[in-house]
Amino acid sequence: MSTTETANPSPPSKKQVVRAVIASTVGTAVEWYDFILFGTASALVFNGLFFPDLDPMLGTVAAFATNAVGFLVRPLGGFIFGTLGDRFGRRSILIFTLIMMGLATTAMGLLPTYNQVGLLAPILLLGLRMIQGLGAGAEFAGAVIMVAEFAPPKHRTLLTSLPGWGNAIGLVLGAAIFSFLTAVLNDEQLHAWGWRIPFLLGAVGILVGLWVRLGVMESPEFVAMRKSGNAEKRQPMKEVFKKHPKSFLTSMAAVVAENGTSYLVKTFIITYIASFLLLDKNLGLNAILVASTISLATTPVFGYLGDRFGVTRVYLCATAFIFVFAVPFFWLIGTGSTFLIYAAIILMYNFGVRALGANQGALLSGLFPTRVRYSGVASSREVAAALSGGLSPVIGTALLAWTGQYWPVALYVMGLCAITFLATRHGVKSVEGNSFNSLDDAELDAEASLKA
Repeated sequence: MSTTETANPSPPSKKQVVRAVIASTVGTAVEWYDFILFGTASALVFNGLFFPDLDPMLGTVAAFATNAVGFLVRPLGGFIFGTLGDRFGRRSILIFTLIMMGLATTAMGLLPTYNQVGLLAPILLLGLRMIQGLGAGAEFAGAVIMVAEFAPPKHRTLLTSLPGWGNAIGLVLGAAIFSFLTAVLNDEQLHAWGWRIPFLLGAVGILVGLWVRLGVMESPEFVAMRKSGNAEKRQPMKEVFKKHPKSFLTSMAAVVAENGTSYLVKTFIITYIASFLLLDKNLGLNAILVASTISLATTPVFGYLGDRFGVTRVYLCATAFIFVFAVPFFWLIGTGSTFLIYAAIILMYNFGVRALGANQGALLSGLFPTRVRYSGVASSREVAAALSGGLSPVIGTALLAWTGQYWPVALYVMGLCAITFLATRHGVKSVEGNSFNSLDDAELDAEASLKA
């Protein structure tokens, strides 16, 4: 086998590209449906169901802390399943993690509460959250990598932005179901049995996701690399830390602004509006629902802009927007005006969070060569997600409880943006040549050909 054949795989058909995009989008929708359910339930009902002996604010912090555990184990999932994805293939790992997450979510809907089994209830909740987090640790990375390795170069950012539709669809479904339940059920019904319904519906996501993903071929770039005969013998994580440490750190830092801001908007803000401002609890949920629906249109637009003007440039602009808008965002929320709250959440989510998310897949995938791409992207992104997204609602709630003011939370967001801006501005340029069909892959295939 020639070096050219393995380093430059034949381009897939348009039908294969479409299938890869759909499969990745559906899987990402299941992931974000699972996670938004837990985050929303943490803000609305978990404090009373699983931590009833605590003060309501402390109970909310405890619920968010349980939510954060899912993020804290996500790096472990990224390390484990990223390694397996680089050794045995992207497709099989994405099927397995989908099943893990879906079953954990469904099981949450069957859990007994604290009043029924005491301390065992939060322990079981924590255990299922950990299983959910392990699967999620490889889901986003695998989804965007699968698309990136199928996509033609000139449309790579646009196509890797489309799994972000899954983000929006999952969020819309999760928020819409909870919004509907809180509208038609009283508090007693919601706490007694209503909260279980969205989690039990997770079983539907498993069936739909499996039906789509079982029909997708393996990534052509991975197939080309596997023909060298070395794929299953390597230690990709060891190679990431030994040969690509700068890419790993750059990838981590590039994620924190998007992930931290995203979970502040999607979970902390619900609590801030309902428990601190004492406004209708549906207000935050409905605003997020509208913002997520709008993002179905804005996500591919920012993906297109990444292809047109460059991923790095769009990423820097979106990060700068969040930095500048952080204080006005909380001020607008604090006015209590329904119109201004909607406007603040729509602007922050679409022009900040989703603008970053639309370009993140292409940015991170391009930092690592094929042979370690899944390991590098999954592990670095999920470590950053644990430190930013997982902890941001906890930190935001704690800062609010400590100071009674929004400005410390805004400063926290600005700090995350500074980290991402500097990493993207100075780190990506030094590694962006280490990309698809990179020299490292060609060298590996040349060595294999010589040995053959």
